Amino acid sequence: LGFTFRYGQVQIHEQALKKFKANVRELTNRNWGISMTLQIHKLTQYLRGWGHYYLIANAYQLTVDLDHWIRRRIRMCYWRQWRKPRTKVRSLMKLGVSERLAIACGITSKGPCRSSKTKGINIALGNDYLASQGLVSLKDIWINIHYGR
Repeated sequence: LGFTFRYGQVQIHEQALKKFKANVRELTNRNWGISMTLQIHKLTQYLRGWGHYYLIANAYQLTVDLDHWIRRRIRMCYWRQWRKPRTKVRSLMKLGVSERLAIACGITSKGPCRSSKTKGINIALGNDYLASQGLVSLKDIWINIHYGR
């Protein structure tokens, strides 16, 4: 059923975690030609369903790590959709990044995965912004399951 028992605790099985990551990779495909709103909506639906099934396990730190990874994947998708350096700079500045930092991020030769870790992108596409776009947090789901609403 996707669980394992270790050290007297319920934990998520490794295969279930691999399948989860594969599904998230599919839902956050950088080359998927749909709007980010729809992409985040579909990802949120999947995260809620998966979270409410699997997060009865004692896996708080895992949820924190997965949230970090998922947000980085979303930032990669935004970065890939902006494509050209001029669009990247404009979009970053529109989201509140200083001009100098936006230019430094926009003209970089780093790939989307490495760029998604930079300061400018993390300022523009911060956790609050992604939450306002509808992205749900696995950590919040875990807290609601274990400590009530």
